[in-house]
Amino acid sequence: MKIGAMVESFRLGFRAGVEKAAELGIEGIQAYATYGELAPENMTPDKIRETLDIVKSNGLVFSALCGDFGHGFMNADENKIYVEKSKRVLDLAKKLECNVVTTHIGTVPEEENETREIMRKACRELAEYADSVEAAFAVETGPEPGKVLGEFLDSLGAGGVRVNFDPANLVMCVDDRPENALKYLGKYVVHTHAKDGIMLKKKIDEAIEIGEEAKEHKALLEMGHKYLELPLGEGDVNFDVYLPALAATGFNGFLTIEREVGNQPEKDIALAVNFLREKIEKFNLK
Repeated sequence: MKIGAMVESFRLGFRAGVEKAAELGIEGIQAYATYGELAPENMTPDKIRETLDIVKSNGLVFSALCGDFGHGFMNADENKIYVEKSKRVLDLAKKLECNVVTTHIGTVPEEENETREIMRKACRELAEYADSVEAAFAVETGPEPGKVLGEFLDSLGAGGVRVNFDPANLVMCVDDRPENALKYLGKYVVHTHAKDGIMLKKKIDEAIEIGEEAKEHKALLEMGHKYLELPLGEGDVNFDVYLPALAATGFNGFLTIEREVGNQPEKDIALAVNFLREKIEKFNLK
């Protein structure tokens, strides 16, 4: 397996983030392509060449692009807009020599209903488009248990929508063990996020005392203090169980570090790199 990082996690801008990733010995980077300088509408042929040169000259590749527009695919009218926008991100990914775009699709209902069918129609269109260009839209885990997402993907009838496996989201948001979720999702995994955290089960005032980071975690506040992201190895993801289970699915791609909170992102990412290297060595995952 290879180690990657979200370039935005460094909070340094694209070029400086890529350079810092290279300094840490990281092999690939993931970047957002829904806004800012890497948005498809801003990526002229010259800008594409420049971006590729920045990445390649530092000895890296794109592990994936992030194509999450923050809307999901639960609204039939909005889907017409965001399916097309998503396709343009995938077109850009291919120009950047990458074939994975990660996204969130919203929470898949457990039972068949109108919302689930609306989501299925949008995802089937994305899957067929991805298949046509030999690439993948990778749905990030977390809003629902692995079993529910797996059954939904099974129903699409096309392989182009796959999985960006985030073990921390499963632990933090739905109390699902990553190694259990892999039983249903392993065949779909094309990219992963290396992240850790816990589901908070204490009162709000006690939850805040877990760490100063909690006060800065916008998602935590929005979710009513239900979870807390933590550095790798400090949360409830058991990497000694999870990583061998991931390897057993046949996955040998990127473990892409995503650090969304904290005041020392470079330090946290460096610790995560060392943590993952130790696990890769321990379980012979090279």
